[in-house]
Amino acid sequence: MGDLILVRHGETEWSRSGQHTSWTDLPLTRDGEEQAKSLAPLLAGRTFARIFTSPLSRAVRTAELAGLAGAVPDADLREWDYGAYEGITTREIHRTRPEWYLWTDGVPPGPDAHPGESPDEVGERADRVLSRVAEALPDGDVVLVAHAHSLRVLTARRLGLSAREGRLFRLETGTLSRLSTEHGRPVIAEWNTRA
Repeated sequence: MGDLILVRHGETEWSRSGQHTSWTDLPLTRDGEEQAKSLAPLLAGRTFARIFTSPLSRAVRTAELAGLAGAVPDADLREWDYGAYEGITTREIHRTRPEWYLWTDGVPPGPDAHPGESPDEVGERADRVLSRVAEALPDGDVVLVAHAHSLRVLTARRLGLSAREGRLFRLETGTLSRLSTEHGRPVIAEWNTRA
């Protein structure tokens, strides 16, 4: 049975400033590109059963720079839809909603194409990804290149926790994490690894 390798994309201008970024398709910063390149030695010389990436360019570019050829875009790996909070920092939100917390309060609706998502809705997408990944894990490790909140929810779901428990797993830009098994049960084997 293979491991599940999680790669958070490299830094963007908005990840640096703390702005919520879901559908806005920002490129990597120069530092973000260097972060992605620095992952290549951690992944080199390994064979993967499958490689999936969010369709957004920051994830696709991270996969390319990390040397992950043949990545297949998966729409279910896109970031949490932040609705009306797209591009806004938590500090700005707290000016009008001082007790707001993404993991329990969700987000208000945004434009028509972006109504926002609850933790459970992000969890449903994560469950679909995990279902597809389960088919490939018997053949070896599977890599997912995506975004902080979506990968945190996916981690919670893989460990048998509710989507809201993704709050427990802070995930830095340009890092590699590994979900493995111990005695047949999912565990975190590595978290926020950098070269």
